[in-house]
Amino acid sequence: MTFECNIIRRHLQQCAQLLSLGVSVTKDNMPARRCAQLVGLVGIGVGVVCLAAMYTTAPINPLIAIASFVPLLLVATCVGLIVSLIFRRWVLLAGCVVILAVATAVVAPLYVANGDTTDGPSLKVMQANLLFGEADPAALVDSARDQAVDVLTVQELTVALSGALEEHGLEQLLPYQYLIPDVSGGGGAGIYSRYPLSDAYELGGFGPTNLVATVGFTTPFTLVAVHPGPAYVTPPEIWTTELGNLQRELVGIAATGAPVVVSGDFNTTYLHKQFREILAAGYTDAADQLGAGIVPTYPANKDYPAIVGIDHVLLRNASALSLTRLEIDGSDHYGLVVDVAIESK
Repeated sequence: MTFECNIIRRHLQQCAQLLSLGVSVTKDNMPARRCAQLVGLVGIGVGVVCLAAMYTTAPINPLIAIASFVPLLLVATCVGLIVSLIFRRWVLLAGCVVILAVATAVVAPLYVANGDTTDGPSLKVMQANLLFGEADPAALVDSARDQAVDVLTVQELTVALSGALEEHGLEQLLPYQYLIPDVSGGGGAGIYSRYPLSDAYELGGFGPTNLVATVGFTTPFTLVAVHPGPAYVTPPEIWTTELGNLQRELVGIAATGAPVVVSGDFNTTYLHKQFREILAAGYTDAADQLGAGIVPTYPANKDYPAIVGIDHVLLRNASALSLTRLEIDGSDHYGLVVDVAIESK
């Protein structure tokens, strides 16, 4: 106990020294005071822009881009908070605290498991973006086999890659398929399943292909394989419209009362209000259910770690039992494998 008290006392003394240093510098060094004020103002300015990006649905490309990187950009606000505390710039400190509190209120629940579980049979759903058909077909089939995948949703599927996947045995592993591959480019998509597929159709109102099918599992459920247009590349008006279209489609699908699994490259993060509005239609993110937080899936082919989480598996009348992020050889996205329990009727 004495040892622990000494540690606490030492930390308090260090904090006091920092604060006293701030007071000393504040009194005696006008340039340092002005610099501290500038840092605090920059932190608040960056934070205000981040909050605006998080809470707007306006089709403004800079704000769409900023929303994707809010956690990184808010480091500036954290620095502003620390400097404002040391130099006793109380108004600036309060501004930084409010901004960080608002952002934390949005993000923090993602890191707490909700505890709700569904009593029903489970299966594994895998999501994979295939980078214009450049993903390694043998490695993808091996991953699906190793992970004991029951349903696979893919985007950017090309005719050539769909043939290569068949040659490497994906048809034997997941024999039921609904595929609309593209000759080239990123518009194709597909659903591969261990269980029969029925009532399959393509959603209208999107650039890339978005698919829907009923999976004849023990408890049948609706599977939606989604791929709205990419942010920044797609004109912001079209990007916003496609996410609005997706929300309306998912509202209609939810109205059937059947369990629903929505798997795909959403090209949007939890920090975009458009994505949170999709969740508000009655869906939960598998990562959120498990308390896994933001799971970064892009980019996966750089020398630095993935930054943004744009691949998701959403659930309705179902719950996530586990979530695994895995490499997709040859792709710029990580894949996701979610063990999903489907609610029994």
